[in-house]
Amino acid sequence: MSESKNYLAYTESIDQVKAHFETDLSQGLSSQEAAKRLESYGTNEIQEEERRSTFQKFIDQFKDFMIIVLLAAAAISAVVGISQGEGITDTIIILIVVLLNAVLGVFQEAKAEEAIDALKKMSSPLAHVLRDGDVKEIKSTQLVPGDVVLLEAGDVVPADIRLVEASSLKIEEAALTGESVPVEKNTDALENPEAGIGDRYNMGYSSTNVTYGRGKGIITGTGMETEVGHIAKMLSSTQKQLTPLQRDQEALGKTLTKAIIVVAVVTFLIGTLLNGMGIMEMLLVSISLAVAAIPEGLPAISTIILSLGTQTMADRNALVRTLPAVETLGSTQVICSDKTGTLTLNEMTVEHVFHDDQLFAANQDLDLNSHFIHSFVLPNDSKVDNDGKIIGDPTETAMVKYAIDHQMDYKGLLADYPRIDEVPFESDRKLMSTIHKLEDGRFAVYVKGASDQLIQRATQIEINGQVRPIQEADISKIQEQNESLAKQALRVLAGAYKIIDQVPATVNSETVENDLIFTGLVAMIDPERQEAKDSIRKARNAGIRTVMITGDHAITAQAIAERLEILDPKAADNSSHVMTGADLNEISDEELAKNVANYSVYARVSPEHKVRIIKAWQANDKTVSMTGDGVNDAPSLKQADIGVGMGITGTEVSKGASDMVLADDNFQTIVVAVEEGRKVFSNIQKAVQFLLSANLGEIITLFVATLFGWVILKPIHILWINLVTDVFPAIALGMEKADPDTMKYAPRTKEDSFLSFGIFPSILYQGVFEGAITLLVYWYVDIHLGLEHTLAETMAFITLGLQQLFHSYNVKSVFKSLFSSNPFDNKYLNLAFLGSGALLFGVILIPGINGFFDVHNPNLEQWIICIVASFALVILTEIVKFIFRTTGLADKYQSIPHLDD
Repeated sequence: MSESKNYLAYTESIDQVKAHFETDLSQGLSSQEAAKRLESYGTNEIQEEERRSTFQKFIDQFKDFMIIVLLAAAAISAVVGISQGEGITDTIIILIVVLLNAVLGVFQEAKAEEAIDALKKMSSPLAHVLRDGDVKEIKSTQLVPGDVVLLEAGDVVPADIRLVEASSLKIEEAALTGESVPVEKNTDALENPEAGIGDRYNMGYSSTNVTYGRGKGIITGTGMETEVGHIAKMLSSTQKQLTPLQRDQEALGKTLTKAIIVVAVVTFLIGTLLNGMGIMEMLLVSISLAVAAIPEGLPAISTIILSLGTQTMADRNALVRTLPAVETLGSTQVICSDKTGTLTLNEMTVEHVFHDDQLFAANQDLDLNSHFIHSFVLPNDSKVDNDGKIIGDPTETAMVKYAIDHQMDYKGLLADYPRIDEVPFESDRKLMSTIHKLEDGRFAVYVKGASDQLIQRATQIEINGQVRPIQEADISKIQEQNESLAKQALRVLAGAYKIIDQVPATVNSETVENDLIFTGLVAMIDPERQEAKDSIRKARNAGIRTVMITGDHAITAQAIAERLEILDPKAADNSSHVMTGADLNEISDEELAKNVANYSVYARVSPEHKVRIIKAWQANDKTVSMTGDGVNDAPSLKQADIGVGMGITGTEVSKGASDMVLADDNFQTIVVAVEEGRKVFSNIQKAVQFLLSANLGEIITLFVATLFGWVILKPIHILWINLVTDVFPAIALGMEKADPDTMKYAPRTKEDSFLSFGIFPSILYQGVFEGAITLLVYWYVDIHLGLEHTLAETMAFITLGLQQLFHSYNVKSVFKSLFSSNPFDNKYLNLAFLGSGALLFGVILIPGINGFFDVHNPNLEQWIICIVASFALVILTEIVKFIFRTTGLADKYQSIPHLDD
């Protein structure tokens, strides 16, 4: 006997399975044999790889390239500060930023391990098992392959089991399959070895729930050899993808570092070799230039902007677990969504009824005191608690809710028609019957179940209160209606009744379920969310493809996809855009990647299939979001660029594997979060444009000054400008409102970066303007007017710093005029301007401090020169923006194609 995932117990007969696992159905395993197998196979629990210590995780955070650059900047800043006697304030700030990022990284990595922990908690603590011929209750961790386990309603299945007995047994497997309706189980061997989990009716799977009946089975897999264990292995092996933000930051850091080194070296060589400046003097200038060029505040500013985004999303029911996920949402190109509970309501609902020879919509009035309605709500085990909540099987609760919604007094009906006996539902005959005592002393038999089974037992039909013999024409019409409703993916049940004078001595199917009077059909479905339909349309207009991935049947998935307009409801070839798990098994990963765009619906899929679909889209360089609520969704949630779990119906496993959790389980919230993500990226771009153009202005100022042999700014001036005029305005730009057109354009691709969409040319010309204006003011004062050199340095310092504050308003839009809307609508930016301006002017106006910074207080005329020169940057930028707009260059740079174009 060997336990293996390759052994397909569901295709074997009971005798074959019993022989394979060398067990006895009446005695079970002996204690000695069980102990031997426990030693061989190990305990029945989820294992996990050895985890790295918190310290190891912390050290790993410093391997990021941008972090290395920042550490180098901290060291350089320390050298400059100490050599100039100016302290190491800038160094301390950079190190705080680095440590903050490291702590956040460790926290996020710890979150990612929650999925495995949650899987372990799902297992049943105890199990009823046959050992040595007796039924014993033992810890489920001690179960072994070959053990014979007993199941009853309320149990958690303790391991993977091949059923050998199933009496009205139903198991809820939504965590593994996504299906909202419990599965009716039997013991028949299956012929199809490719049958998915949801079609293996003779199996019970670890951590699923028994909702009805009882059963008995042989354990075929324990621990990591169960389906849940297989998912745990996938979770451990799945590598989380770098987010677009992380890729952008890494690429930007490498590019900037190379450019900075080149500029610093060239500046040093020009100063020493061409202009004859001292080596130490030029070394300090070059280091100052390098410090000026590094946007050391960018990681912190990005973190703050992302954190603000998480707060906004939380207010709109999207709980973000990892900060980079905020921005990743904005670049989402494909949303792969589970069906049940996300796109649908996750509750069976009556949609149509067929009675009195007519088809009615569920919202049309009906006679509550009719045999038709009684034939569905009386043979029904649903309960209504004190809070009015209906408890029971989803199909049965749908019928009771339908009656209550039509103002039926359900509890009163049960009191008026007391149940005195029943024939329980069995999967073989697919019927349930109950017997109720009537006021006149007679008894009513009500039956509900599968239409094809019930129609064979009906000899009469009731139409408009009149009972007559059922005819072939009646049967044909009933069958036509049944088929028509079934093609719409509706679950159809039939009802019937009869009145008897006395209860049979033996109550069973043969004595009760005959000579029935047919009453009608009820058609149910787990309906689509209306808001999901609207959101899918909005996502489509924003260039985002919605793909449904579900464990449900293909016909149901296709019907829901058509109703949601994931598939064109008017198209005749929608079935060609639906792929099943069996179809996926027939094609390679390469073939799937090549054709993945042809399919919008995947049905009857396994956890491996979901991961393959995600990878296929990613192979096409698409940023993919995956939504899910079950254990089976966890590997694909982790594989996706952003995994979205369900807060209400989601398992702890799926939440642990997710980057974001929907507090309301609503697809609409995903689209809202995408919009917020786009705003976040746009605001980070604004911060990047602001910081890099300001830093470029500083580089040009120092580089050109070196070429001319000017000493224009001291290192302390550059450090102070970077400290007070960079950080606060950049953070305030992160609080800009979303562009009202943000969801009218397709998402950015993986080739796009922080510098795309006109940002790069804007940085270039704005940086050139900043440097040129600063140099012009210095030249005018020092060379043209021949005033004191310290005054010229002071005015250059004021002009450079004040320009950057004015410039923060320029970057509110790349190409739109600042004055096309209220330029002061961001109160945080206004406060940043005033606060940073106060800090900038404070070092000039406050006695003692201005001496430390080696600056003079200019007179009124000189202040006006600095202010007018600084504001000129706004005028020049407006002129260039106008040229970009009128020449069509703006459209070229912003060529994110509108979906309606």
